[in-house]
Amino acid sequence: MFKGLSGLKSGVAALAVGVALMASSAAEAAKVRIAFGDIASVESLHLLTAFERAKEQGVDIEVTYLKSEDIAAQAVVGGQADIGVGGPYALVQKVKAPIRMFLQLSTLRFYPAVNAQFYKTWKDLNGQEIAVHSRGSGTEAIMKLMEERQGIKFSKISYIPGSEVRTGALLQGNVKATIVDAAGRRLLETQAPGKFIILPLEGVNATDEALFANTAFLEKNAADVDKIVEAILTTWREVTANPAVVTEWRAKYKLLPDLPASQASEIGPYFEELAKGKAFPLNGGGATAAKDDFAFYTLSGQLTGEPASLKVEDFWDTRSLDRVLAKVGTK
Repeated sequence: MFKGLSGLKSGVAALAVGVALMASSAAEAAKVRIAFGDIASVESLHLLTAFERAKEQGVDIEVTYLKSEDIAAQAVVGGQADIGVGGPYALVQKVKAPIRMFLQLSTLRFYPAVNAQFYKTWKDLNGQEIAVHSRGSGTEAIMKLMEERQGIKFSKISYIPGSEVRTGALLQGNVKATIVDAAGRRLLETQAPGKFIILPLEGVNATDEALFANTAFLEKNAADVDKIVEAILTTWREVTANPAVVTEWRAKYKLLPDLPASQASEIGPYFEELAKGKAFPLNGGGATAAKDDFAFYTLSGQLTGEPASLKVEDFWDTRSLDRVLAKVGTK
């Protein structure tokens, strides 16, 4: 009888362990792994806030920061991540990767900056080296487009992830020509007035960053994807209405606690400028954004073929966005 009770206890223990393992496995399976091909910085505070809000709705999000957008895309293709941040149009077309964009996060708002001691115009960059964010990024696409428009050819394109890193490299004299965001442009103007020139950039309207995922993930995890999309859209709309709220969110969610005071003071002006410039897609992009991207990325060489011949469904899955817009309305 004692041995029987012992055996029963052993069986119950084994069952408990098995249940715990299954629960752990299920929890791991439910985790949404997001690959971010950049470093966490001021310019990502609103996105990190949106992720925190999605967590409040029950989505278990784990963000990993990688060296570049193309590595983030490879992580999604290889199954090491579920969702990526970037704009992998070329990857989707060239290797027929089974990934689709499902939400536009930002449109291109960048400023080509050069050291005025060496360059004054686009023509001066002919045969010179320039630095962009990463291979396949919107910053690279802009520079390749300007090569074509200006009739010039860069000697080399180097990759330096992070606008604040490229801005610092300019200030330190490590690079002479690059492309920075609004915060970087303001820093150049305040730290070294007159030392740098912002070259003119017109007629660029395309996706800078979007969320993308494997088609199987989008199908299987529609509920979580919808919560993420809704969290981002509502956050974007609040930022546009009141850019100063980002500072409050940073404190509430304890985001970027080690941010230097000089950068923290830029949070308000940075988001105010982006909101004023309508950089936040209030309706998530979708088919309209895809068609704008086709025109831009074929012109810049990231995509091949006639824009009119490219199909939205080959690059985008708009079902989650459509569901969320039906719920929160369009702007």
